[in-house]
Amino acid sequence: MGPRTLVAVFDTPVATYLQHFARDVGFRTVLLDPDSDRLSWAEWRYADHVTTLPSEDFVDRTTDVVMTDHERPELGKVLEQTLRLPARWIGVVGSPRHPAPYVAELRQMGVPDGVISRIHRPAGLNIGSASPPEIAVSILAGLIADRNRRPGGFLF
Repeated sequence: MGPRTLVAVFDTPVATYLQHFARDVGFRTVLLDPDSDRLSWAEWRYADHVTTLPSEDFVDRTTDVVMTDHERPELGKVLEQTLRLPARWIGVVGSPRHPAPYVAELRQMGVPDGVISRIHRPAGLNIGSASPPEIAVSILAGLIADRNRRPGGFLF
């Protein structure tokens, strides 16, 4: 398997666990938060790179991007910027029972529905995860399954 990069967007407990576990399975990790004040207090020990903007410097066709907070006001803007890049996979945490307000925001920005459809929501496998470490495990397991073209369940 070639190089892999995981970009955890927004400094959250899920992002911290996601980066920690991702490094253990061979991903290069990036912590991205558009709020530089939040980054100044962030836990960086699992991030190989820290930034405030998505960039082709670290987002390419082997990169998986996970928005780890579906309520941040910057979500729509960061998604729009990320959708302009050639990321392999883009996902947003959140329950499928709740609306995805970023869709209307992206449409208002002029992002075509075909481009919006690149976004996976919810990120992660349906394993009933509730805590940040469990959510991170479900996301990472889903990314590994998707990358390996597997369904991510117990059926083989």
